[in-house]
Amino acid sequence: MLKKIFIIIICLVLALFSIYLFEVYAPPQSSRQEVNFSIVKGSSVKQISQNLEAVGLIRSSNFFKYYVWLKNKQTDLKAGEYILNPKMSLKKIVAILAGGQALSNEQAITIIEGWNIDDINNYFQKNNIFSDDSFANLAKAKLSDWKLSIDKPEFLAQAPSDANLEGFLFPDTYRIFKGATVDDVIIKMLKNFDSKLTKQMRDDIARENKSIYQIITLASLIEKEVRTSEDMQIVSGIFWDRIANGQALESCATLAYILGVKKIQYSAADTQVDSPYNTYRNLGLPPGPITNPGLNSIKAAIHPKYTEYNYFLSRPDTGETVYSRALDEHNRKKAKYLK
Repeated sequence: MLKKIFIIIICLVLALFSIYLFEVYAPPQSSRQEVNFSIVKGSSVKQISQNLEAVGLIRSSNFFKYYVWLKNKQTDLKAGEYILNPKMSLKKIVAILAGGQALSNEQAITIIEGWNIDDINNYFQKNNIFSDDSFANLAKAKLSDWKLSIDKPEFLAQAPSDANLEGFLFPDTYRIFKGATVDDVIIKMLKNFDSKLTKQMRDDIARENKSIYQIITLASLIEKEVRTSEDMQIVSGIFWDRIANGQALESCATLAYILGVKKIQYSAADTQVDSPYNTYRNLGLPPGPITNPGLNSIKAAIHPKYTEYNYFLSRPDTGETVYSRALDEHNRKKAKYLK
């Protein structure tokens, strides 16, 4: 009889433990739709638990209260606005609420592919993130005069000493704490770049006897020239072929960078502007990146698609990239589309 009672008790304990694990670690829903959840100052654990259950973020308000009591978190749940989703486990939600990871303490910033340092600096000023030019000043500092609070990343090892961080401030959406410093934001961007440039990508770059700096420089041109991944790969092949054949890149993106204005078609005088970034007058790559490219442009610079095309243009009406094999064909298409 005692043996049976013991077995029943063990089964009950195991069942309760399974329920505990399920409630703590299993999310209530598979949906990843975010929910804005607010805790008003002075709210009780009971009120918080009922509100969480009402919006589908937890299965049981009673179990939430038990877990908070068990972990002695009754006084740790902080007031504020949070971003949660039903995919989170109860344990994760408690950790967020107790950790005070409130939305009010953070803000999202979005850096667009193709923005240069000045574009990003203007964005920060417009959105009252940094009121002065401190971002541009730090990002434009020469690599030989390293000022960030981390060691210089390995991916900048082959960059010229007089280069700056243009090209390596990875475009993405970031969450930063309010009051974050320029140093904090730039470090976050550089770490993101470091994670996006995989070991395989780095190995492929080295296998082609190119440097990361060369790849990012070309990727910055590709980013401003064409839109789709397919076009990026083809244009990358055209550019690398021109370099190999001793032909000028003739990238309109570099003229836009120098002149500060984008035109449907640049004049003969524009193509003769005196600048090391003028790829109509100077052979090879420009001295450095002209913008901060996205991942597709970087991948295209690493893995070009070689074709029979030698020229291309973008139709201003549709954005379509039009290719040509010979110069006379290219000139006819320019006359047709670039009116």
